[in-house]
Amino acid sequence: MVAWHFMKRYVATGGLVFCLLALCVGCYHTVEGRSRVGKPFSKDRLESRYERPVPVIFEAAKNVLAFQGTLTGENTIANTLQGKVDNNTVWVKVEEIDSNISRVWVQARKKSGGGNIDLASEIDKQIALQLQVSSVGP
Repeated sequence: MVAWHFMKRYVATGGLVFCLLALCVGCYHTVEGRSRVGKPFSKDRLESRYERPVPVIFEAAKNVLAFQGTLTGENTIANTLQGKVDNNTVWVKVEEIDSNISRVWVQARKKSGGGNIDLASEIDKQIALQLQVSSVGP
């Protein structure tokens, strides 16, 4: 009778651990539209809007990723970039909303699969600064 009581406890504990693992590990979607293994409920992306055409923002984002880390992927058809910054993966997507208004998505994930909203915010801020510098010109 005592062994049955311990057996129920182990089964219940094992079920609880399995449920917690299932909640912590899953899939998330990148701004490119792909699915990756990682922590799905982790905040990892920002959206910004600028009164600039897509090619100008795309070039500014490319410069920022190359300066902050390493540019590892560029898709000029979908206007997406991928880079590595301090062992984090960063994605940037630029899309047109109106003729002169564009939306920028910045997403950052740690090597462990968790979101890195601080890095996404920093990259977003650097893109805005790059746009401001490029508009001043000589």
